This record gives sequence, C-alpha cells and structure tokens, in this order.
Amino acid sequence: MLFLINSNKMFFIFILFFSTLISISSNSWLGCWIGLEINLLSFIPLISKNNNLLNSEASLKYFLTQSIASMNFLISIILLMITMKNFEINHIFSMLINSSLLMKMGSVPFHFWFPNIMEGLSWLNCFILMTWQKISPMIILSYYMNNKFIIIMTMFNVIIGALGGFNQLSLRKLLAFSSINNLGWLLMSLMISENLWLIYMILYSFMISIMCLLFYMLNIFFLNQLYNFNINFSIKISIMINLFSLGGLPPFIGFFPKWIIINFLLNFNLFIISFIFIMMSLIMLFLYIRIIYSSFMFFNFKMKWFKIFIKNKLIIYMNIFNFISLLGMILSTMFFF
Repeated sequence: MLFLINSNKMFFIFILFFSTLISISSNSWLGCWIGLEINLLSFIPLISKNNNLLNSEASLKYFLTQSIASMNFLISIILLMITMKNFEINHIFSMLINSSLLMKMGSVPFHFWFPNIMEGLSWLNCFILMTWQKISPMIILSYYMNNKFIIIMTMFNVIIGALGGFNQLSLRKLLAFSSINNLGWLLMSLMISENLWLIYMILYSFMISIMCLLFYMLNIFFLNQLYNFNINFSIKISIMINLFSLGGLPPFIGFFPKWIIINFLLNFNLFIISFIFIMMSLIMLFLYIRIIYSSFMFFNFKMKWFKIFIKNKLIIYMNIFNFISLLGMILSTMFFF
C-alpha cells in the first residue's frame, strides 16, 4: 500500500498520533487547544492530493470547519478563565466549549461538513476521520460537560445518523451517517462511564477498520459496485458479518456495548431515550441490510478474488476478525452471568 510506504505520510501520521496524546494528557485548556491545532495541521497533508479535485475540496472544507471550531474553543476558554470564580461550572461557557468540540467531531447540529468531506477521502483517511480524530475532542468534552445539553445532542445524533443514511448510494456517505449515529452512542457511554466509552470506542474502531479495509482492497466506493458477481462469496460473508456487528445485531460483538448502554439507561429510568436509541438502531440495521442485499444479489463461487487476498495474506486476518466478531454473545454472557 503506497499510503503506508510514503515516508512523508508516515511522518504526518506520527504527528497526528502525538498531537492526540498532547491534548488528552495536558493539564491546561491552552495545552488542549495546542494539541487540537497540531492534530488539524497534521491531518490536512494526509488528505490533500494535488491531482484530485474532490480531495483538495475536502481538505479545504476540513480546514475551514476545524479552524472555526478551534477559534470558538479558544474564545470560550479565554472567556471562561476571565469570568470563572471558585471553579464554578458556568452553563453558558460549558455549552460554548461543548459546541466547539461537537463541531470538531462532526456531531449534530454541526454535522453537515462530515459526509461531504468523507466523500472526497480515501478509505484509509475515512477510517482515521471516523475513529482517531474523535478521541481527543471527546476526552476534552468529558472534562467540562453540560449533561442536559449533551443528552439532547446524543438523541439528535442517533436520529439524524439513522435518517440521513436513506437514499445514499455512496458507501462513504453511508458510513459517515453511521459514524454520526454511533457518535450518539459514544457520547452516551461517555456520560455513563469512561471505561464504557473506551470499550465502545475500541470495538467500534475494530469493526469500522475491517469495513474500510475490505472496501479498500476491493476498490469499492458506491452501492451499485457491490452487484459485481466476481467478488468471492467468502468476502461477501465477511461484509455481512461485520455490517451486522456494526448494526448491533445480538449474536455479534457490536451488540455487547449497546446492550450495556441500554441497561444503564433503563436503570436510570430513561425509557424514552432508550426507545429512541433502540428504534434508530433498527433503522441503521435496515440500511446495513440494504448493503448486504446488494452484495448478495449476484455471486459465484469462483476463487478469483480469493487468490488476490491470499497474495496479500489478508484473508487469514479477515477470518480471524470474523471469528472474534461472532464471539460477541459468548463475551456478553460471560460478562453478565
């Protein structure tokens, strides 16, 4: 993969990871802001290509939105430091800080840039944007959280993420709205427990990495490309298992963190929020089944694609990941009983 061989790209990836560590380990608001800025400046060279118009447009949109969010964050923390007395939580400034961090993550109602930028990126950059780029804003968000405001945003994230995926033919846009939907679950898990958020983040990153890797290897970007009958049956089974897991279908590992979150919501008597989360998960599952239906419309048992995967030695890892995903119900049973 040329992306990984390029030494310049590897340098910026290293800075990207390092900047996240600066943000989450800083003991001051200014240090968090500096880490976020370094993160922004290191991600833009990774997504920009001179010969690709969509890519250049995506990098420009990303720079503008992140710059606005960073400016709002900086102004908010300066005003907070000026007006703060006895470390009291000011609800207005907490909402301003939360809003700027939600904008950085691509959360509702600041989500409009997210699917458009995803459309212009490669699968590897999409994976970074959907997973790693959300870590530092979410951890900073946990430091100064307005609970009522975040609960409303989680519900809107889950609803908009599910409904926005309708009539989308681009797989990148579908996964972008899926990421917005899962962001609602992540924010709710962050409000419950940081350990629960860590479990959900690891499992979500694990599932989305397999999907991005599969689509990258098959060079698929749109729904109608899944009708290609040359794709091996085992690859389609792998797509099916991982999409079911991503949707939170009970036998799979993706159901495990969602089950824990729903249990906590029911224990706190948040029945309406639980109902919204469950119903929107069903809608997301419908969208994933549409992708699976497209891939299983035509298939044959020829080994053409299987040979390509054997050369790259990735089919072995895919089968291991699928096996791990199928162990979700066993893990859930062990955890609770």
